[in-house]
Amino acid sequence: MPAYKIIAFVLFEDALALNIAGPAEVFGSANRLSDKGAQLYVLMYLSTQGGLVRTSSGVSIQTQSIASVDLHALDTVIVVGGVTVVQAMRDAALIDWIARAADCVRRTCSVCTGAFLLAAANLLDGRRAVTHWASVDDLAAQFPAVHVQRDPIYVNDGNLWTSAGISAGIDLALTLVEADHDRRLSLAIAKDLVVFLHRPAGQAQFSRALAAQDRQSTRSIKSRLESLHCWIVEHLDEDLGVEHLAVRMKMTPRTFARKFVDWYGRTPAKLVEDLRLEAACRYLEDVHIPIKQIIDLCGFGDEERMRRTFMRRLRVSPTSYREQFAIQSAAAVRAP
Repeated sequence: MPAYKIIAFVLFEDALALNIAGPAEVFGSANRLSDKGAQLYVLMYLSTQGGLVRTSSGVSIQTQSIASVDLHALDTVIVVGGVTVVQAMRDAALIDWIARAADCVRRTCSVCTGAFLLAAANLLDGRRAVTHWASVDDLAAQFPAVHVQRDPIYVNDGNLWTSAGISAGIDLALTLVEADHDRRLSLAIAKDLVVFLHRPAGQAQFSRALAAQDRQSTRSIKSRLESLHCWIVEHLDEDLGVEHLAVRMKMTPRTFARKFVDWYGRTPAKLVEDLRLEAACRYLEDVHIPIKQIIDLCGFGDEERMRRTFMRRLRVSPTSYREQFAIQSAAAVRAP
C-alpha cells in the first residue's frame, strides 16, 4: 500500500476556483512541510468527461474523466461547488459516480454548494450538513431529509464532511490534515499559507454585525439607525434593553421594538446578543484577556449568562472556545 493518500477533487463547468485551489494548496503544503519532505498526498482533478474544465473565474483546470478512475485507489473525494451547481445536479453520470465513490473511499467531502451534489446522490439523508450561508434555506427546502446546519464552518457526520462557503474549504482541509497526521503539521500549513487562524467547526460562517449592516444598506435605513448600530457596538458593556434604546431613538418602547424588527429583521435583544457573542469570540482569541474582563467588556453581566449564551448558540463553553481557538492561534505564531 502506498504511503500517500489520493485526494480527488470533483469539478464541473463554472465551479468556483477557490473551492479547489484553497484545499489543494493545503494538501500541497502538507507535502512540502512534512518531515523529510515525504509525499503525504497525491491530488487528482476529475470531471464527467475529462479535459479542460473552466471555472467561474476563467481559470481552466485539466481533469481526468470519472470513468477512468479506480475508485478503490482513492482515499478522499472532495466535491466542489459553483454557480452552475443546479445544472451539475442534472448530470446523472456524475451523481451516480459520487454515490458509488462514497461506498469505496474513506471519506467524502463537499465545499460550499457541493453539498447539493452529495444530497442529490442521497448521501446526506438523515445526516447533518452545511453549505454556503446564502444557500442553507435552499438545501433544506430541496432535501428535507438532510439535517441542515446554518452556522458552522464545517460539519462532520460519520465519513461525510461538508463545509460552508468558499474559503471554508481551507478550514476543512486543515482539519483533514490534522486528522490524518497531527496538529503541528496543520498549524505549520496555516502559518505557511498566512491563514492566521485555524477556525474551529463551531465558529459562525459570517459576521452578524456585517449582516445587520447589509440589511440596513439594502433597505435604505436612515442615517440615525446606522448610527444606533455603531453606538451599540461601542457600548456593549451598557444596558441595551429596549427601553434604553428607545429613549436614545426618541420613541416609545413599543414603537421602537416594532420598527426595529422591520429595519433589522430581528428583535433588539437578538441583535444585541449577536453582537455581544461576536465581540466575546474576538476577545477570547487573545489569551491575555481574562474571561471576567471579557464578561464586563461585552455586557454579559455574569459568567453563567455568557456560558449559557455560548452553549445555546455555539454548543461550546467560552473556556472550550478559547482552548480550541486561541491556543491554535498562539501555536501557529510559534510554529517553526
